[in-house]
Amino acid sequence: MSTAVDAKAPLFDALGDPNRLRIITRLCDGGPCSTSQVTQVIPVTRQAATKHLQMLEAVGLVSSHRQGRERIWRVCPEPLAEASDYLTALSQRWDRAIDRLRAYIEDD
Repeated sequence: MSTAVDAKAPLFDALGDPNRLRIITRLCDGGPCSTSQVTQVIPVTRQAATKHLQMLEAVGLVSSHRQGRERIWRVCPEPLAEASDYLTALSQRWDRAIDRLRAYIEDD
């Protein structure tokens, strides 16, 4: 379990920042966009937006390509699906623990 947690930590760390989460939301809702367009949804400079995007790219949440003078960013759904699967499994563990607690309390 520790290894799974260690492997997922950078992903959740990247998603834990409100600006990076806004970027992911923008890319999921609106599709690929340029760095300039990203700065329209987060209140930061273009340089700060680029740093956020680079961190998201480092953990595999986004990818980019050059189009003329702009860099176009798109979301990579696979890591988001992995995060969702991890949270679902964790939620199921809690559900089972609550069920065991409920059964223990009701047996008394």
